[in-house]
Amino acid sequence: MSLPRRRFLHLAAGIAALPAVARIARAQAYPTRPVRLILGYAPGGSPDIVARLIGQWLSERLGQPVVIENRPGAASNIGTEAAVRAPADGYTLLYVTTANAINATLYDKLNFNLMRDIAPVAGVIRVPNLISTNLSIPAKTIPEFISYAKAKPGKLNFGGPPGGTVLLSALLFNVMTGVMLVHVPYTNQTQAISDLLAGQMHVSFDPMPAMMPYATAGKLRALGVTTAMRSPTLPEVPAVGEFVPGYEASSWHGLGVPRNTPADIIETLNKEVAAALADPPFTARFAQMGGVPMPMSPAEFGQFIADETEKWRKVIRAANIKPE
Repeated sequence: MSLPRRRFLHLAAGIAALPAVARIARAQAYPTRPVRLILGYAPGGSPDIVARLIGQWLSERLGQPVVIENRPGAASNIGTEAAVRAPADGYTLLYVTTANAINATLYDKLNFNLMRDIAPVAGVIRVPNLISTNLSIPAKTIPEFISYAKAKPGKLNFGGPPGGTVLLSALLFNVMTGVMLVHVPYTNQTQAISDLLAGQMHVSFDPMPAMMPYATAGKLRALGVTTAMRSPTLPEVPAVGEFVPGYEASSWHGLGVPRNTPADIIETLNKEVAAALADPPFTARFAQMGGVPMPMSPAEFGQFIADETEKWRKVIRAANIKPE
């Protein structure tokens, strides 16, 4: 894994390699036609919503349409492979998410290597998962829930799809707290939430946007957010890391491009994304989803993806998780 990782970080740092005059000339000419943004998810979910927001911003700033191309399937691998195979000319972007870091280990035989084949462009948003319980669980805080779960090893369950941040957030919680929460596989996360509300599931590690309405309405009890810091959207809910030092398991989104895309084009795209993430009216829409901006240089985003890939590799290997 070390060679692809080094190459990935080298790609991320390659912006300075071109002569300044050539970079400026090409940046001024780009883009001259529509740009497509490949998204490995169906329309309507959080990735699709944020991708369309950033796509609209880039369209207005670059003066060319940015067309969202939904290619769902195989936990976003179908869309990622389509981007990997595209020409490295700046006219195909990939919407990168936490799933890409997870899939690098979860799937043994991918037709691509993300850190070899995709150059990082920019981070966009980080969204916490919300640890919440049905109201029959007596615990009202994370420490109380840990004590309650330890007293009932293997008796408390959570629902979620195989792989992904719901499952891995819970498994990381298991590892770092010593509890034994049991995973119940669901292909339909809406059904998992319904079962949680009905008391058939005990605890949820679902993304905050899906759970906030139930928590604020008092239908579920929010115990903690999985980001390192509290969420500005639910400031009264503590971060799990306040009680479990080092725990962090957020969902995140960003942009990448096929490897060998000119560095000046990457620089242009990063600059425009950074402008969006510094614009209060734009980021206010993130807050409605419980998310916070994640501005990063290409090199920083590359290092971030490498670190996330390694973190989830350890969890997947320790739990012996397999795709279903």
